Amino acid sequence: MSSHRGFYSLHDGFDDDAWDARWDDLDDALARQEQKRLRPWQRDYWRGRRKRWWFVRAIAGVLALFIVLVGWLAITAPLGKSLEPIAPPQITLLAADGTPIARNGAITDEPVDVDRLPPHVIQAFLAIEDRRFYSHWGVDPRGIARAAVTGTGGGSTITQQLAKFTFLTPERTLTRKAREALIAFWLESWLTKDEILERYLSNAYFGDNVYGLRAASLHYFYRQPENLRPNQAAMLAGLLQAPSAYAPTRHYERAEKRMRLVIQSMVAAGYITDAQARAMKSPALDVRMKSDLPTGTYFADWALPEARELTETGYSRQTLTTTLDSRLQNIARNVTSRAPLGNAQVALVAMRTNGEVVAMIGGKDYTKSPFNRATQAERQPGSTIKTFVYLAALRDGWSPDDTIDNTEITEGSYRPRNANGRYSPTITLRDALAQSSNVATLRLFNEVGSEKVIETVRDFGITGDFTRGDPSIALGSTSMNLLELTAAYAGIAANSFPITPHAFAKEEKGWFQRLWDGNDSLSGSTHAEIEDMLRAVINEGTGRRAMLSGPNFGKTGTSQENRDALFVGYAGDLVVGVWIGNDDNSPLDGISGGGLPAQIWRDFMTQALGASAAPDRPGPRSNEDPGGPVEPLDVPDLEDIPIGDGNSRLRIRDGEAVFSTEIDGIPVDIRIGDEGVSVSEEAIEEARRRAEEQRYEAVREELERRGALEAN
Repeated sequence: MSSHRGFYSLHDGFDDDAWDARWDDLDDALARQEQKRLRPWQRDYWRGRRKRWWFVRAIAGVLALFIVLVGWLAITAPLGKSLEPIAPPQITLLAADGTPIARNGAITDEPVDVDRLPPHVIQAFLAIEDRRFYSHWGVDPRGIARAAVTGTGGGSTITQQLAKFTFLTPERTLTRKAREALIAFWLESWLTKDEILERYLSNAYFGDNVYGLRAASLHYFYRQPENLRPNQAAMLAGLLQAPSAYAPTRHYERAEKRMRLVIQSMVAAGYITDAQARAMKSPALDVRMKSDLPTGTYFADWALPEARELTETGYSRQTLTTTLDSRLQNIARNVTSRAPLGNAQVALVAMRTNGEVVAMIGGKDYTKSPFNRATQAERQPGSTIKTFVYLAALRDGWSPDDTIDNTEITEGSYRPRNANGRYSPTITLRDALAQSSNVATLRLFNEVGSEKVIETVRDFGITGDFTRGDPSIALGSTSMNLLELTAAYAGIAANSFPITPHAFAKEEKGWFQRLWDGNDSLSGSTHAEIEDMLRAVINEGTGRRAMLSGPNFGKTGTSQENRDALFVGYAGDLVVGVWIGNDDNSPLDGISGGGLPAQIWRDFMTQALGASAAPDRPGPRSNEDPGGPVEPLDVPDLEDIPIGDGNSRLRIRDGEAVFSTEIDGIPVDIRIGDEGVSVSEEAIEEARRRAEEQRYEAVREELERRGALEAN
């Protein structure tokens, strides 16, 4: 171009707008590539986002949070829960004959209806608790400020209080207060104000174990809340701040002072005039409903969870009839309280063969120790578990007349000894169980196998921790409670197992239900054999002190180092277990299963069944000599001959004569054999100790009698 003389400007030859657009596209492409390499948690990832993008996603986040919050509230604070009583309603337990035995739970009544309440009743509660209730949304900042400044009115709204005692714990934390506010908004969103107020008044605590306005109105003034007078309503409204401290039955002056504050609040809120406030007098109480029954007993504490399962959730008080027999319970209390226990504790369980518990003693004194040693104490059963070792052998084909080695065990790491120190080359299973031979039982356990023994124990409902191959379980090393052990013996008595102990009568199963869900049972021969062996325990073994006139069956048990002493047995339709031991698991002083527990068992059964404590047999009579040889029927059994009053017996076996008798109620065996005459030193010592106790008791009674005469 001649005008430029060979020179020209570059910008004149290019399109600037096109190049700018291309550079912009390149910058955007590079930015997008860079953005793909970033992650959402990196700060640069969010730079350059458009406002619309932020707005849409913020709204989505809020909606998601709202949905999560609604779901959380629906799970943790279901609206239906506010219709349920916050405390379990009162249950009165009756014995089988209708005798009241215990009362437990809160005093509640039917919910109130706000539409039927007089205005002055509602106004009294609103004035002192939440004046702006009908205008706020669950949380009232003005009410909180007023409460902080004036000290009147609660810092929490009625809705918040309903949320607190219905859904939350009473802990004082910021987290709990935040949840309380959220649940309050939740309740306000789904319930009307009247519904919230009704649920609040129906559940609030008014002291004296009373929950709800209707129950409180009846309790303190014996009138329905629809008929409350203004001064009565004001006193009830004043109780809510501190129900126990203001309960008018115990602190009337405090309740009266608080009532005056409620009346002043009603004046300040414009509900009543000063003249009406001055005219209100303090109301007189009319308390007619009193609880004169114990709130707890050993049996009631055990039966209550089952009672709660039988009752429907509601406000009404209920009365349930239990299986407890008041006559048998009194017998159990008497025989255990009279027993010379020293510092030891005692437990007794009596049940029918179907599992209905008719008497229960969980310790010497419930008021001093409510710990139930019949249901809560896990202790070693001692030799009472041997019954199931022998039962497993019978199920496996053994017979009571089969013999087993009864010599001392001298090999292996586990070498138990017989408690009486006596051994023999062999012994029948019947005699081994009767004499409670440890060595014979252990050898039988090894012969039968731990699996079959554990299977038998499980079949009869015992749930302890039995370890396969552990020989000590044959001698009672596995802990269990007395109720469970007694129920296992009930399974033998009924020949139907397992038996589940229960405190309330159950409907009898139909034949179809028994066909599919019925219990197991032993064969007729096996059941007869185990009963024959259990009867031998009492007639000729360690349980002679439990002997009754009629058929009775049982087993003694003494755990290691005499820490536990037990007797479990049955007669008629009653199955009874007795345990004696120390709470600290220390050894007992001279008490074994065949001693005091068997004596308590016999004393209970004697009174419960009306049976005599020992077989009363007629004395010798003069008869004509029939002539001829003596037939076997003239002497029933040369091996077991009753002598005298029936408390003494003579047994002749294997060339040894054993004279069994009682000295002061203590069974003593006198043996005459090739080695001469031998007497159990332990039995003699126990008889001596019992005689000393009886002499001491006689001296004490004589001194008391003389003191009474001198006083007169």
